[in-house]
Amino acid sequence: MSVFPPWPDQPPLRCVFVRDLLLEANIGVFAHEQGVTQRICVNVAFGVADMPGLDVGVDELDRTVSYEDVVLLVRDLVRQGHVQLVETLAERIAAGMLADARIRVARIRVEKLDIFADARAVGVEIERRSPHPVP
Repeated sequence: MSVFPPWPDQPPLRCVFVRDLLLEANIGVFAHEQGVTQRICVNVAFGVADMPGLDVGVDELDRTVSYEDVVLLVRDLVRQGHVQLVETLAERIAAGMLADARIRVARIRVEKLDIFADARAVGVEIERRSPHPVP
């Protein structure tokens, strides 16, 4: 479930995503969360500029952003050490993604999976927009 409305179509954006990236993370504010890892699930969706009226573009990677680069970024941020809040991790992921000027908007969801026995997950979902001017 996402609480955000669809991205505006001006300028047109293609949505690239990574769904349900499962990682072990050092995360949490409570004493029992220190020095241990917890399962988290990370979802990212990001808008990359698309060409208006384009039916089929050139079949080359350089016209988009590789989702592999985003997965490597997320993994690296999680490995950097303990983070107290899922909000902080989501914000770091967004900042890292938006360092690439081709990414116009990023939505990040970070979920902790094993907090409550009767809930699949708890977490946060954020959206951040590029500080770079539209080309």
